[in-house]
Amino acid sequence: MPGPYRSREGLSTRSAAFGSNSDEIQVRIEPDFEDEVTGLRKQVRRLRDVAQDIETEAKFQNDFLNQLQMTLIKAQAGVKNNMRRLNKSIVWEGSSHVMHVVLFALVLFFVVYFIAKISRR
Repeated sequence: MPGPYRSREGLSTRSAAFGSNSDEIQVRIEPDFEDEVTGLRKQVRRLRDVAQDIETEAKFQNDFLNQLQMTLIKAQAGVKNNMRRLNKSIVWEGSSHVMHVVLFALVLFFVVYFIAKISRR
């Protein structure tokens, strides 16, 4: 069986003592690297906490965008209804104005007609 594998300074591997055909490998960490491993664990925890904060913020932002989208849909429906009412009002008032102009023209015609009749006598 080959000797222990060395991956880096301070880290070494050797076959397990359970049997000659075992595929398990034991990793032994030198005491100098214990502090580095502890530091890495702290950094991993910090990264996990940051990732959880990002997830929480993303959920909050997603909910906010959904509420904003619903508000915009409601506002769009309100504007559409008001435009429909305004168009109906313009059509109704527009036809009323035409009626006033026609009536004014008829009254003016009769006034001019009567003035012309009176002036001929």
